[in-house]
Amino acid sequence: MAAAEAAGSGVGERATVPLAVLLRREITSEKMDSPDVLFGQASQSKKGEDFTLIKTDCRRDNGEEDGTFSVFALFDGHNGSGAAIYARDNLLDNTLSAIPLDLNREEWLAALPRALVAGFVKTDKDFQTKAHSSGTTVTFVIIDGWVVTVASVGDSRCILESAEGSVYYLSSDHRLEENADEVERVTTSGGEVGRLNIVGGAEIGPLRCWPGGLCLSRSIGDMDVGEFIVPIPHVKQVKLSNAGGRLIISSDGVWDALTPDMALNCSRGLPADVAANQIVKEAVQVKGLRDDTTCIVIDILPPEKITPIAPPTKKQGKGVFKNMFRKKSSEPSANSDRDFTEPDVVEEIFEEESALLSQRLNSANPVSSLFKLFACAICQLEMKPDEGISVNGSISHPGKQHIWDGPFLCPSCQEKREAMEGKRSSRDSSFKSSGSE
Repeated sequence: MAAAEAAGSGVGERATVPLAVLLRREITSEKMDSPDVLFGQASQSKKGEDFTLIKTDCRRDNGEEDGTFSVFALFDGHNGSGAAIYARDNLLDNTLSAIPLDLNREEWLAALPRALVAGFVKTDKDFQTKAHSSGTTVTFVIIDGWVVTVASVGDSRCILESAEGSVYYLSSDHRLEENADEVERVTTSGGEVGRLNIVGGAEIGPLRCWPGGLCLSRSIGDMDVGEFIVPIPHVKQVKLSNAGGRLIISSDGVWDALTPDMALNCSRGLPADVAANQIVKEAVQVKGLRDDTTCIVIDILPPEKITPIAPPTKKQGKGVFKNMFRKKSSEPSANSDRDFTEPDVVEEIFEEESALLSQRLNSANPVSSLFKLFACAICQLEMKPDEGISVNGSISHPGKQHIWDGPFLCPSCQEKREAMEGKRSSRDSSFKSSGSE
């Protein structure tokens, strides 16, 4: 009922709501709070470096009776499987540990984007102690009611097709070849970006970051590359209408072979498990099994609706995405019949991709309890009031920070933050002549 609820009344005027809408709202308001989440996954393995995490029975630790949410994540490893396995086993716990207890659902969802940033950075920081050179992309999806939150690093992708047939990107692509902003960030932070050189000086292949030869600008792991290859995720949070929609999460084994429209067209109307198998099958038929090829399909449906209905054909193939979201607003919308009958509105709640922790950990949300008092915002290490270093400050002037300058980082996490921004080096990097990804 997102569209109907948005049509409130302004000062001195009141919207007229059709009786049918009021009756439908009365009948469905309770059951529409919790959609059914159906899923399927499929994979064909070439290197054995793709891993998934699926948990449909997670609970918010706030005492609410209906405090459940689902997690679907894809980890596409490279240079070995160590980073992918470690992220699969630790990222969820690291994220949840960054959310204070006893938040209500609205506060919990507001804290989630910041907690995901903390969870990704802590997972990467802890993995460095394992001294492995492997790395992994991550596409991490949390579904809480009709709200979907996606955090991503690397080039695995998550797309959404709404029940009406409109298509949205919920992740960001961090391939250097395709992201000029990330190339600029990496070079500004001290990295060198270029292609492989062969005898005679010719350059071949995609853009890579040196040392290390990685094609990605963001990942978890990759000890052989500088800290400017950051684990700070793109985070997008949206709210679906109660008509629902379908999510497709896939590794680059799928997206190197299929466009989003191709993946949707070959699986539209199929149950989630059959759809996932069909997408993998189509990808392998197009390119052959050149890489691990993994797909998770998730249907978010109104209760008691067993399978998705194929959307109207007039919308099929529509795929230019970011500007199609309706922005979240507390302002009343125009008082028209369309506000009450629009069946398919995807509302953008939050989106941020900055690689600066000072931007990602600061919060404009008025909820004062988004951060744990006297705890590092990344690793949750408890600190004395004068031990923390403001995320807006520097490690060389910790004594000048005040309680109102928070959130705070412990010295170790502050050192990592400065290394990611090119202000100091905290990894021993060595040049590799062959590409990592």
